[in-house]
Amino acid sequence: MTPGDSRQRTRSDLLRLGIADIDRALAELDALGPDAAALLPILGHTADPDAALNALVRLGERVPDRAELCRVLLDDEGTAMRLLGVLGASTALAEHLCAHPEQWQELRDPTLGSTRPAAWAMRAGLMAAVGAEHTDPVPVATVPHAQAVDALRVEYRRQLLRLAARDLTHHLGVDDAAAELADLAAGTLDAALAVARQRLGEESLGVRLAVVAMGKCGGHELNYVSDVDVIFLHAPRDADADDTAAAAAGRVAAKLAAAMMQVCSAHTGAGTIWPVDAALRPEGKAGPLSRTLSSHRAYYERWAEPWEFQALLKARAVAGDLALGRDFVAMVSPMVWSAVEREGFVEAARAMRRRVLDHLPAKEAERQLKLGSGGLRDVEFAVQLLQLVHGRADESIRSATTLSALARLTEGGYVGQEDGEALHRAYAFLRQLEHRIQLYRLQRTHVVPSDEASLRRLGRSLGFLKESQKRLEETWQRHRREVSRLHQKIFYRPLLTAVARISSDEVRLSSEAAGARLAALGYADPSAALRNLEALTAGVSRAASIQRTLLPAMLQWFAECPDPDAGLFGFRRLSEALGTSPWYLATLRDEGEVAERLARLLATSRYCTDLLEREPAGVRLLAGDLAPVGSAALTEEMLATARRQEEGERAVRALRAVRRRELLRIAAGDVLGLTSVDEVGFALSRLTDATLEATLEAVTRTVLAQRGLDAAPTRIAIVAMGRYGGFELSYGSDADVLFVHEPEPEADPQQAATFARSVAEEVRRALAAPGPDPSLVVDADLRPEGRQGPLVRTLDSYAAYYAKWSHVWEAQALLRADAVVGDAGLRERFTTMIDPLRYPAEGLAEDDIVEVRRIKGRVDKERLPRGADPNLHLKLGRGGLADIEWTVQLLQLRFGAQVPGLRTTQTLAALDAAAEADLITADDAQTLTASWRMASRVRNGMVLARGRASDQFPRSILERRTVAGIMGYPPEESDRLLDDYLKVTRHARAVVDRVFWE
Repeated sequence: MTPGDSRQRTRSDLLRLGIADIDRALAELDALGPDAAALLPILGHTADPDAALNALVRLGERVPDRAELCRVLLDDEGTAMRLLGVLGASTALAEHLCAHPEQWQELRDPTLGSTRPAAWAMRAGLMAAVGAEHTDPVPVATVPHAQAVDALRVEYRRQLLRLAARDLTHHLGVDDAAAELADLAAGTLDAALAVARQRLGEESLGVRLAVVAMGKCGGHELNYVSDVDVIFLHAPRDADADDTAAAAAGRVAAKLAAAMMQVCSAHTGAGTIWPVDAALRPEGKAGPLSRTLSSHRAYYERWAEPWEFQALLKARAVAGDLALGRDFVAMVSPMVWSAVEREGFVEAARAMRRRVLDHLPAKEAERQLKLGSGGLRDVEFAVQLLQLVHGRADESIRSATTLSALARLTEGGYVGQEDGEALHRAYAFLRQLEHRIQLYRLQRTHVVPSDEASLRRLGRSLGFLKESQKRLEETWQRHRREVSRLHQKIFYRPLLTAVARISSDEVRLSSEAAGARLAALGYADPSAALRNLEALTAGVSRAASIQRTLLPAMLQWFAECPDPDAGLFGFRRLSEALGTSPWYLATLRDEGEVAERLARLLATSRYCTDLLEREPAGVRLLAGDLAPVGSAALTEEMLATARRQEEGERAVRALRAVRRRELLRIAAGDVLGLTSVDEVGFALSRLTDATLEATLEAVTRTVLAQRGLDAAPTRIAIVAMGRYGGFELSYGSDADVLFVHEPEPEADPQQAATFARSVAEEVRRALAAPGPDPSLVVDADLRPEGRQGPLVRTLDSYAAYYAKWSHVWEAQALLRADAVVGDAGLRERFTTMIDPLRYPAEGLAEDDIVEVRRIKGRVDKERLPRGADPNLHLKLGRGGLADIEWTVQLLQLRFGAQVPGLRTTQTLAALDAAAEADLITADDAQTLTASWRMASRVRNGMVLARGRASDQFPRSILERRTVAGIMGYPPEESDRLLDDYLKVTRHARAVVDRVFWE
C-alpha cells in the first residue's frame, strides 16, 4: 500500500469519525507522530474530535516529554479516553491543562473510573494547597495570601479535571457527579475561609463562623458552574462573652464572610472559581451578612416569607464551624415542615413559579433549560411542594436531593410509578445536558445553544454520535414536554392545597388524639371512623401509602359535608372494591378535583353512593365534565350498545348499565351544584327516552325471533305522560307512558295486536326486573280505562275512545303527552290526533272548569297521606307541585287554542307563556315558578340524600341538613331551608287561590 493510499484511508476514517477539518487534523496527527492515527477510534467518541485533537497537540507542545505523552496514550486506552474526552468536551479544562501540563498525569490514575473520592480527602487537598491543616479546629492558611488564592484555583481545577474525566468517560450518574461537585464546593469554601482568616489575622480567631449551604450545594446536587448559595451565622468563641464582645464578633464575622466570598469569586491570573451568593439570608441583601443563631430564630419565627422556608429545605452545614451550622439546621428544620400550614403557602409557591416564567426574557424562553416551561425548575418545584405538604407526617421523603426525594415520593405513593420514573429520566437528562453545556467553557449558563456546531458537540457528548443535532433536539423536547405535563399534573394537584390547610397534628393519622380530632371534625362515631381508617391505611403496600396521602384531605372534605361517617364508610367500601385497580388511587391522587368530588358525594348522597357501590368504576366519571350528555349522542350510544348484543336479555342489561352510569353523572352534577333542577328534569327525561328507544328496538328483535317473523306486523310508539312527558322527571319517578301501535296495511290485525302487546309487556318486564343496575318502572296506568283497558291500543282505537268517552281529566292528562319513542310517523299522527282534545278550540265550558276544580278538591282531600302535614307535603301540600301544575294546566285547557305558547308539555314554559299573554301577572308567574323549583329541588334532594323517593319535606335534622347542602345552603344556614320553603309555598298558595280557585 502506498503512502497516498494510507493517507486517503485516514481521510475516510476522519470523516466517518466526525472530524470536520480534515486537512488540519491530518497535519496535527503528523505532528503527534507516525502512530497517532491509532488514537482515531477514541477521538471518534469525543464530543468534538477537532477540538480534542487540536488541544492534544497544544498540550504536547507544553509537556516536558511529548513522546512520553503519546506513548502513554497509545499504550493505555483508559488514560487516552479520559484525556481526549475532557479535551473534546471542555475548552476551559483544555486551557487549564495547557497552563498546568503536569496535571495530565492525574488522568493516569487507574482507580479514577471506579472510586469516588471521599469528601474529607477532597477537602484535605484543597486545604493543603493553601497551607492549612484540615484537622485543625480552626484552619488558617499559611501560604501568602495572593499565592493562596491562586493555589486554591489550581487545586480546584485539578480536582474538577478528575471529576470531569470520570463523568465523561466512565458513565458517572448525574446525581453522583452533582454530589461530588457539592463536596468539592464544600471543601473549597472551607479552604477559602482558611485564606480569609489568614487575611484578617488574629481577630478572626475569636469568632466561630458557620457556612450553611443552600440551593443545589445544600441539596448535594451542584452544577459544574453555579452560584454557591450560603447563609452565614456566627458566635463568639468565648461562650461567656458580654454584649460588647458579641457585637464585635458580629463585625468580625461579617468581614470574615465577605473576605471568604471574595476569595472564591475574585478574578486572578489563575482564573476564578464561582460566586458565593448570600442573598438567601434573612432580609436578603439588605440584611447583615452574618447573624447569631438567636437572631436567625427571631427572624424566621416572625418575618420570614413562605419561599424562605422552601429554600431552607436544602440547608446543610458544609464549612467553618460545623457544630454551629448543624445547630442552625436543627433549629430551622421544624419550621420548614410546618411552614406549609401558613395561610396561602401553596398558592404562594405556585405564584412564585409563575412569576419566574413571566420574567423570562422572550428571546431565551424557548431555549431555557433551567427556568423555562418543562425545565429543571418545574421538576424541583413540584418535588419540593410535595415534600413540604406531605413531609410533615412522613420523614422518609425529606431528602434535600431532588432525585432522591423523587424516588422516595414515588416509593411512598405520592407520585405515580410511571410518572415518577418518567420524571426521574427527564430530570436526569436535563441535568446532564446542563452539565455538558456548562463544562464546555466552565461558564454559568442554562440556555441551550441553537447553532449547529454547539448542538452537534453537545449531542455527541451525550452519546448521540450519529445525527447528533437532530437526536439531541428530539430527546430534549420530548423530555421537556413530559416535564411540563407532569409538572402541571403534580404541582397544581388540588390535593396539595387541601392537605396543606390541615395542621401537622391532624395530618398524622396515627396520633393517639385521632379519635378526639375526628369527634371535633363532626364524626358521630369516632371509634368506627378509626376502624375504617385503620383498614384503609394498614400495612406497607403501595395502596396503603397512597391512602395515607389521601386521607387527611378526604377526612377534611368528609367533615365539611352533612354525614362524614357515611362518607368515610363509603370510601372504605369503594377502596376495598377497587384497591387492586391501578387507576383508582392514582386518579384520586392526581386527577383534578376527583378526590374532593368523591368525598362530597359519599358524605352527602346515599343515592350516589349506591350507584358507585353498584359499579365502583363510575369514579372515573368524576374526572370529566358532569354536564348531562346530549339527547342525540345518548340515543346513539344506547342503540349501538343494544345492537352489539345478540340476545335481548343481554341487550337490556347492557342498556341498564349505561343508564346507571348516566344517572350517576346527572346526580353527581346535581349534588355538586353543577346542574340546575330544570336541567336535571330534562336530563332524566332524555335518558328515559334513550333507554326506551333502545329497549324497544332490542325487544322487538327478540319477539320477532321468538315468533319466526321477518318484519314487525305493526308500528309501535311510546308516548311519555305526566312528569316524564313534561321533561320534569325526578330521580324517584316512574316513567308514565301510553303504548300505541298501527298495523301494517297487509298485516293481520289480531296478529299485530298480539305482537304489540308482547313487545310492550317485555319492555316493562325487562326494565323493571331485579338486577345490579337501577330498575325503570314503566307505568301505563294513564291509558284509557286505566288498568282495566288494553295495554296497547291502535291509533284508531285511541281516536274512537277519546271521541266518545273522553272526560275533562283525560284531556288534562294529555296536556303532558309527548310522543317521543318509536315510529316517527306514528308519533306525529298521535300528536295531531290529541291536540284538539287538550287544546279545545272554544276553550273549556264552565261546567268543565267546575269539574276540574272539583277533582282537584277531591285530590287535596283524599290523596294526602294520613298524618302528613299539608304545609310540608311537596306534591299535594299547600303551594306544592300539584297546586302549581293544576293551575297551569287549567290555563292551558282554557286558552291553549288561542295562545300558541301554552301548547307545551312543560310546566314552567307554559307559565312563562301565560304571563306573556297576560293571563297571569309576571309577579304571580315568578312566585309560582319559585315554588315549583323549590319543591322540585327538595324532592330531588330527598332522593339524593336518602337513596329513595319521598314527597314529605325532610323531618330529621340530618336529612334536612343534607338536602339543604345539596341545594347550596351553607352548613351554618341549613335551618333556613324550612323557613324559605314555607315562605315560598305560602306565597304560591295565595296565587293559586286567586288564579285557580278564583
